[in-house]
Amino acid sequence: MKALTAPQTKERAAAMDGLTSTAAFNTSHTDRPTNHCLHNDSFKYHAYTATYMVVFPVAFLSNMVAMVVFLRQQQIRLNACRVVMMNLAISDWSFSLTLPLRLAYYFQGTRWNFPDWLCRLCTFGFYVNLYSSILFLTLLSVLRWAAVAKPLKHRSNVKPGWVSLVCLAIWLFVGLTSIPFLSEGVVQRDGVPRCFEPSNNSSWCRISILNYLGLVFGFLLPFLTIVTCYVVIIRRVTSPGFPQRSNRARSSSQKTVTLVSMVIVTFLFCFLPYHLVRTLHLHSMCSDWSCAVKVPLQRAVSITLCMAASNSVVNPLLYYYSTKTFRASARTLSSSFVSTVGESFRRESIRGGSIRRGSIRRESIRVESIRRESISKKLIRHKHSEDSNTA
Repeated sequence: MKALTAPQTKERAAAMDGLTSTAAFNTSHTDRPTNHCLHNDSFKYHAYTATYMVVFPVAFLSNMVAMVVFLRQQQIRLNACRVVMMNLAISDWSFSLTLPLRLAYYFQGTRWNFPDWLCRLCTFGFYVNLYSSILFLTLLSVLRWAAVAKPLKHRSNVKPGWVSLVCLAIWLFVGLTSIPFLSEGVVQRDGVPRCFEPSNNSSWCRISILNYLGLVFGFLLPFLTIVTCYVVIIRRVTSPGFPQRSNRARSSSQKTVTLVSMVIVTFLFCFLPYHLVRTLHLHSMCSDWSCAVKVPLQRAVSITLCMAASNSVVNPLLYYYSTKTFRASARTLSSSFVSTVGESFRRESIRGGSIRRGSIRRESIRVESIRRESISKKLIRHKHSEDSNTA
């Protein structure tokens, strides 16, 4: 029997301590790469579980409310920005529907007990949501730039129908470019079906290539576009001739500044850290970097992925704080909902009270009937007793 080398001895000891090798390639023992590192998976699993437990209910409910508000507003007046926000809310709400599957996966000890196509759909859905959100936010910034910098052309050329076609093009572009992520489904790791894990070395290198494409076309170009729009808007608003314009125009420009500022903050918080750390991590996986670098990068990727997933919660805040009409409609909707629930509860209480009063009344009648019957029996016995004494 051949003696174990020092690295093999360390790996065997680590395996006995319950450590797993996911910092590099999550493959079977027969197909381990030479540059894998050992670390505990529990950190990322706990991070994902905690994040998704918060994101799912908030994203599901807030984006559902946003869609209802936008639908009501569209019935009153069709607006180009509302069309974009509606598509953004649909993207975030659809992504939230995949989170229960991810939560079930982590609650079951990272064992995928669902069909393979659902695993692929969850991965596909994450990237579709990520990049459609980025492009919709970019389109929103461009529309606001046009409203401030080219107000006459914006009013005459930017129509809701045209914007709807652009949104459709974004859906098609993101959907088609995300198809490669459908190739990674359920993999067997140590005899356990796993999801969201690359199967071998070539998978990591393929993902690395897709990452650079997504980094350039899905993040850097949109981000530069948004920053350019923001700079132009600020220069326009602070120009000497701007104060002489109408109050309505100034109000519109201030709303635009608020909206684009919030979009930039969303990019800096949700998207920039994830793309930066993911690029470094994937580069380390396809290169001979030391484990002292790979393991911290793996944890950093877990944290920044949670930040990226939280964009479906951040976007409804953007709707709420950037437009007064949305705030007013959301408050009206929530008041209507509370009133409806309160009225239903009141009716149930009245109905329940009526039922209880009816039950009490029937019980009182029954008791009174029993009492009278008892008195009648006593009177009859008393009369019989008197008749006997007389005889």
